[in-house]
Amino acid sequence: MAKRVLITGAAGFLGSHLCDRFINEGFDVIGIDNLITGDLANIEHLFKLEQFDFYHHDVTKFVHVPGDLDYILHFASPASPIDYLKIPIQTLKVGSLGTHNLLGLAKEKKARILIASTSEVYGDPLVHPQTEDYYGNVNTIGPRGVYDEAKRFQESITMAYHRFHGLETRIVRIFNTYGPRMRLNDGRVIPAFIGQALRGEDLTVFGDGTQTRSFCYVDDQVEGIYRLLMSDYVYPVNIGNPDEITILEFAEEIIKLTGTDQKIVHKDLPIDDPLQRKPDISRAKEILGWEAKVSRQDGMQKTYAYFKNLTKEQLYKSEHKDFSKHIQK
Repeated sequence: MAKRVLITGAAGFLGSHLCDRFINEGFDVIGIDNLITGDLANIEHLFKLEQFDFYHHDVTKFVHVPGDLDYILHFASPASPIDYLKIPIQTLKVGSLGTHNLLGLAKEKKARILIASTSEVYGDPLVHPQTEDYYGNVNTIGPRGVYDEAKRFQESITMAYHRFHGLETRIVRIFNTYGPRMRLNDGRVIPAFIGQALRGEDLTVFGDGTQTRSFCYVDDQVEGIYRLLMSDYVYPVNIGNPDEITILEFAEEIIKLTGTDQKIVHKDLPIDDPLQRKPDISRAKEILGWEAKVSRQDGMQKTYAYFKNLTKEQLYKSEHKDFSKHIQK
């Protein structure tokens, strides 16, 4: 009998790629998403499969799944600034109440659970590159604190369940990841730049552009997550590509990739925007035998090809939705 895995945030960027991976590995997959930021278009190709079930549900409310479960992957959360600045309460709730509910479900089902954390737990880091032993430099009351602290709490309660209940837990700290199915205007660097280029707009760089990021292609990220889930390691593991680049250099790469002649314009740096972001992946190499394989050049070619195929309606669609009905104040 096939093993069963529950994936929350299944209609999101990473969640949908994880659904694909586990289907391909022979699992029965149950996806859950409340569709605040997810898109059913990301998983509609799976609906015809007997191995896939989908529940439209908010995991901050009680989660019930009939039958056995072998694994749970908790990827439900707003993950871009444009989201968590617009729905801060929901962001905090999915990291706290949602995680609590899923840890309880894992305990009930005796399932192994992997929690999706983030490089944002390091805040604006004072250590470079960032190792898993670094505790971070986070402004708890700043605008980004709702996401940073939700993820930090998520890690804490996960380890508490591991230590107190003996639950099998895994924690992945995800660094900037990109690829097909990203939302074009979600505020993250790559879709923002590509969207501006495709619309003929100038590329917006915040600050002087010397801040750095390290971009990991989605296939590499999914491979790292899969290996971590199947490992025996319970402490956080960085999964990301340490190939670091400044935002200004990256904007110039986008102009070259798209063949456009847009200018680069500068705007004020957002509050608490990290100035450096680069993972130390020594632990992933040692424990999982993992490192990123896809070069930024190859990954960006695939990502740009995906965005080029979007319709005009999708290209100009605003991400400024009315989230008021989803917010409990």
